[in-house]
Amino acid sequence: MDCNIKRMLISEEAIRSRIDELATEIARDYKGRKPLLIGILKGSVVFMADLIRKIDIPIEIDFMSVSSYGNDTSSSGVVRILKDLDSPITGRDVLIIEDILDSGLTLGYLTRVLGERQPKSIKICSLLYKMRSADEQLPIDISYLGFAIENEFVIGYGLDYAGFYRNLPFIGILDEKAYSNE
Repeated sequence: MDCNIKRMLISEEAIRSRIDELATEIARDYKGRKPLLIGILKGSVVFMADLIRKIDIPIEIDFMSVSSYGNDTSSSGVVRILKDLDSPITGRDVLIIEDILDSGLTLGYLTRVLGERQPKSIKICSLLYKMRSADEQLPIDISYLGFAIENEFVIGYGLDYAGFYRNLPFIGILDEKAYSNE
């Protein structure tokens, strides 16, 4: 294990098992419809790729890229769209696929922006939800959740620090010394 990883938080096996369950729930809830799954780049790519292979109903995918972190370990408070959708979503069932709900700022912004485009529905599927006190977090409704975690900086399985660690097959906690000396 990398010396910058304090400890493993969620194993590869636990992630795989939870993805199977989420895919079953999504397929059941969207049966008879063709939802558009919107992956939020770059963090959701690994999760979304594994998830869509397990969903056994017709789906479409698209991607958006937004930024609120830069190379820091906490949100800057400003959300910018770096890549928008390729197609309109008017009248579509939209499922946003996100790696982690942290402050709620990014997903709150995205649901408002996408809601203005008049989709039939918008739901959120997040691999992780970082638990915080009520006054620190925006109220975001997560329809499909992988895991609730404590308020620690996590990496792996698509989540990064300064662009690194996305390729880890598990989710781990980054040792503070890895970013406190920069």
